[in-house]
Amino acid sequence: MYTHPERIRFGAAYYHEYQPAYQTSPKLEEDLDLMAQARFTVIRVGESVWSTWEPEEGTFDLDWLQPVLDGAHARGIDVVLGTPTYAVPPWLARLYPEITGESATGQRMGWGQRQEVDYTHPAFRFHAERVIRAIVARYAEHPAVVGFQVDNEPGMQLFHNHGVFQRFVDSLRRTYGDVETLNREWGLVYWSHRLATWADLWTPDGNVQPQYDLAWRRFQAEQTTGFIAWQADIVREYSREDQFVTTCISYDRPAVEDDAVTRRLDVTAGNPYYTMQDGLQLPAPEVEVQGWTTNGVWALYQSADRMWSSKQANYLVTETDAQAIGMPWVNRPGYDGQWKQAGWALVARGADMVEYWHWHTLHFGAETYWGGVLPHSGRPGRVYAEIAELGAQFEAAGPLVTGLRPHHDVTFLYSQDSKWSMQEAPPLATADGGPDHDAYKTLTGPFHRGAFDAGAQSRILHVGQVPVHESDLTAFVAENPVLVAVAVYVTSDDLLRFLNRYVDAGGHLLLGPRTAYADLENRARHDVQPALLSEAAGVRYDEFSNLLRPVAVAGLAEGARATHWVDGLQAGEGTEVLATYQDAHFGRWPAVTTRASGAGRVTVVGTVPNPAMAEAVFRGVLPDLDVAWRGTSGTVTATSATARDGSTVRFLTNWSLQPATVTLPAAVRDVITGVDVAAGATLELGPSDVRVLVQV
Repeated sequence: MYTHPERIRFGAAYYHEYQPAYQTSPKLEEDLDLMAQARFTVIRVGESVWSTWEPEEGTFDLDWLQPVLDGAHARGIDVVLGTPTYAVPPWLARLYPEITGESATGQRMGWGQRQEVDYTHPAFRFHAERVIRAIVARYAEHPAVVGFQVDNEPGMQLFHNHGVFQRFVDSLRRTYGDVETLNREWGLVYWSHRLATWADLWTPDGNVQPQYDLAWRRFQAEQTTGFIAWQADIVREYSREDQFVTTCISYDRPAVEDDAVTRRLDVTAGNPYYTMQDGLQLPAPEVEVQGWTTNGVWALYQSADRMWSSKQANYLVTETDAQAIGMPWVNRPGYDGQWKQAGWALVARGADMVEYWHWHTLHFGAETYWGGVLPHSGRPGRVYAEIAELGAQFEAAGPLVTGLRPHHDVTFLYSQDSKWSMQEAPPLATADGGPDHDAYKTLTGPFHRGAFDAGAQSRILHVGQVPVHESDLTAFVAENPVLVAVAVYVTSDDLLRFLNRYVDAGGHLLLGPRTAYADLENRARHDVQPALLSEAAGVRYDEFSNLLRPVAVAGLAEGARATHWVDGLQAGEGTEVLATYQDAHFGRWPAVTTRASGAGRVTVVGTVPNPAMAEAVFRGVLPDLDVAWRGTSGTVTATSATARDGSTVRFLTNWSLQPATVTLPAAVRDVITGVDVAAGATLELGPSDVRVLVQV
């Protein structure tokens, strides 16, 4: 069971066993004392060392962790205990080679990394269950253990093993009943793919059929969800009522569906990594390339909102940047103050825990230069001092900032099916003309950034969390007055009908490219586009084009540009054209339109906007947005949330190495210092400064 802590849980992953001669080293006591001085309240242990827990088959060594837990408990530091199933010992791979994962049919993954095992295989499950039970039974009653993390960043691989494929075929049989139904639903008449029997279904290695691919990706995610739920059920046989069960999610893993995997868990936990130094500066550059770490202040907030979205509830940060994060050629530890900025940004958007990867920088292994709180010397330095200062702030803030409910002005729909579809058949190209397998991000990211740049706070709602069968939408519209649907490509009729009812009930729907185009089987719809929404939107289109260069857009803001894509929108009667393309060819079509419909409105953006255009769009969609708390420097963000006691907490952050000022619109109390500040007073924000304020 999960309950909100009485202060933000703050700490790091701690692997005392990774240190030389750890069993006899005095370093444990030194480490724990330093953690206590930094106001740490939690560490995560145990999930990476199955071969230490079980050095040989059936031979367990369970006592080595006891001093760590005892020492942590003595200092008031809680422990999250992990199950080690993502890092399989060599003896298991050697004795049971059939559990090795296959990256393609018959092609076994090489050993020496992690997560190379088919976790659906019964031989693996047997050994995994045995080590899970041994560890959890040994330590579940330890008073330091407040929760369990099962596995680690699941869904890293798509498994092509024989047993996995056969279960995939069985799942199709249960879904479709017979091959003729599958032939019809997948359009297998194309290229002579019609099946005569289930045995005709080909393996996915060379598949280019999009209907097949989407079914395969859904199935792979279901295997991950089932595996995590299976582990959680085992752990709950031993856990206490006051202990939570979770897993840590890396949100771009190919075989994880976060809203599904968290349904059987007590709380969401995620690993948001971000680019430090200039990646956390405002004003931001025009183009910010996203990778496995996010790049840009807006993207850090989007990561936080993404974690909230999994269960629409508070979450834990199980890993994030301590020092430099990445391979040996990526060394960019933060500027002074950036740890406080990022930590408070995560808390402002609902984090109940902030935990770093990791405590001490490793001396060996693939992550030798993934910097920890302590450097290779093990001696506290600038990073430790910065993090300790944040720990003191979290301690001062106390229970006020736990269990926060972040405010939002705009709600973004998120479609995992559409993301998978676009990874297989991207609608966009990269600069060199190849397929953009991150097309979903390329389409949606600029809209998230546009809302952020306009000063709006965002919420992310999975399409599966939308109450499509709710008849009275009054409460939903009040909670989500502006709903954004961009790249919601794979859609159900129920969702599209819901969006029409949402608009009729008074909601403002913002439609972006590649929305409502395909059905749940990933087939292009027969309808006039945007499918089932054309009438309410007051536009239709029957052609679209990629853009090889940006196109100027008039009517919104100086420097507005269309990028990547153009829908050939045709405006109907009563539809207002807000912006047009300044181009000899594309100028025949509007770039942005809006139309009143029912009690609501539909605004359509027919392109991927550049930052200037995207910000202008959201300023138009949100004309009453309160941006007074941001000041005038262009470097300050202002986010807000409701505390458990009902008060409004505001977070003002200066994302610049230069100072800034804000004239306060209301009276506040500084949560960290306890100082009251009157309405109309000028608040000074230093370089990379954060102020946490409660309205009084």
